[in-house]
Amino acid sequence: MHVHATHPDIIKRLKRADGHLKKIISMLEEDKPCLEVAQQMQAVYSAIGNAKRTLVQDHIEGCIDVDEGAKPAEIRKKIKELKEITKYL
Repeated sequence: MHVHATHPDIIKRLKRADGHLKKIISMLEEDKPCLEVAQQMQAVYSAIGNAKRTLVQDHIEGCIDVDEGAKPAEIRKKIKELKEITKYL
């Protein structure tokens, strides 16, 4: 099993995004200007997108590995997994 060195960083990013999201809800409840709300939403969107990209790239680099002596069925399975996860990039 591959150890995901990026997971702690991803967790930090998502916790930060969670804080921003809570702030957005408060801003809406307090009738803050739409421009300010939209800016905060963009920050959350970017943070989640970056976290997702890091997770997918880490998975591709570390988990989708084919041994030299792998059987064709194993290779096909890994290729299918690669195709599946790249949909999320």
